[in-house]
Amino acid sequence: MERAVCRIIDANFNRAREAIRVVEEFCRFALNSTGLTNRAKQLRHELSGVIGKLDTGSLIASRDTVGDVGVGQVVAKQMDRGDLRDSLSAGCKRLTEALRALAEVIRIESQPSAEAIEKLRYDAYTLEKDIVLFADAVEKYKRVGLYVVITSELPIEVISFTHKCAAGGADCIQLRAKAIQDDKLFSLAEAFVGICKDTGVLSVINDRVDIAVAAGADGLHVGQNDLPIEQARKLQTTPLVIGKSTHSIKQLRDACDERPTYAALGPVFATGTKPDVPPVGLDYVRQAVEVLADEGIGNVAIGGITADNVEQVLSAGAASIAVCAAVTKSEDPTGACRALKKKIEAFKMAQSAS
Repeated sequence: MERAVCRIIDANFNRAREAIRVVEEFCRFALNSTGLTNRAKQLRHELSGVIGKLDTGSLIASRDTVGDVGVGQVVAKQMDRGDLRDSLSAGCKRLTEALRALAEVIRIESQPSAEAIEKLRYDAYTLEKDIVLFADAVEKYKRVGLYVVITSELPIEVISFTHKCAAGGADCIQLRAKAIQDDKLFSLAEAFVGICKDTGVLSVINDRVDIAVAAGADGLHVGQNDLPIEQARKLQTTPLVIGKSTHSIKQLRDACDERPTYAALGPVFATGTKPDVPPVGLDYVRQAVEVLADEGIGNVAIGGITADNVEQVLSAGAASIAVCAAVTKSEDPTGACRALKKKIEAFKMAQSAS
C-alpha cells in the first residue's frame, strides 16, 4: 500500500475505534444496557478484524503524528459538550464518518474489506437509532413512581378519572379500553392525551400502537399476545415509551430481548382486573428486579396493590407502582392517588437517606 493510503486507513481506524468506545461506554454506564453495550463492543471487534487482515505493520509505520498537518487544527466549539447525550451524538457522527472514509480508501486495496466496512457503517446507523430511541424513552419513564391504569369504555368516566388522577399526583396514566369502536377510541384517546400533556403526566395507550401514534400519546403498553415491540417501533413517529406485561422469569427474559422501556411485573396479588391470571407474588418482583438490573429496563409492579400493601412491594425492589381498582373503585380517586404517592415518595426518600 502506498504511504498516503496507509496513513488515511490508520487515522480513520483509530478515530472509529475511539468513537465506538464512547458509544459503548454510554450504553454501559448511562443506559446500563447489556444488550446495547454488547452490540457496540461487537462492532468494535468486527472493525478490528477487518483492519487486521490488512498489512498492519505498514499502517503503524506510516503514522507520523509530528508531521501531520491536521494535528493542532481547531474548529470553534469543536469539543463543546453540554451533556453525555452530546458526547454520544458526536461519537456516532465520528464513527460513521470514519467508516465511510475507510470504505472509500480500503476499496483501493481490497473490495471485500471495503464491503465489510460498509456493512459496519450501516450497523452503526442502526445502533445509533436504537440507542437514541431507547434512551429517550428511558429518560421519560425515569420519573414515574405512581402509574394508574384506567379500565373503562365510558368516555365521561375516562375523562373524569384522568383529571382526578392527574390532580392526585399520578406520574403516568394508561388508557385501557378494549371494547370500544376505533373512531370513538381515537377521539377518547386524543382527549385523554390532551389532559395528560396539560398536567405533565405521561400518557400510555393499551394494546393499540396505531391509536397511540395517531393521538400523540407518550407511550404504548402491550401484553404477551399483542403486537411484538419491534413491529410497534416501526410505526412510531417519535420515541415511544413502551411497556410489556410479564408474569414469569421466562417471559421477562424474552421481553428483555425486545428492549421495552419498562416491564410490568404481576399480578403481584390477586386482582379482579385479571382474575384468570394467578398472582406471581413478591418473590417474582425480587427476581425480576435482579434480571432487569443489567438491562437498563425499568419496572412497574402491578396487580392488587393498595395503600395497605404498597410498601411491601416497594421493599421487594419495585421502582414504580401501577394501580387500577385501588383508585378507580375509590370514592375519592384524587385522594387515593395522593395517599399512594405520599407513601411511594416517603419510601424512596428513606431509601435515599439510608
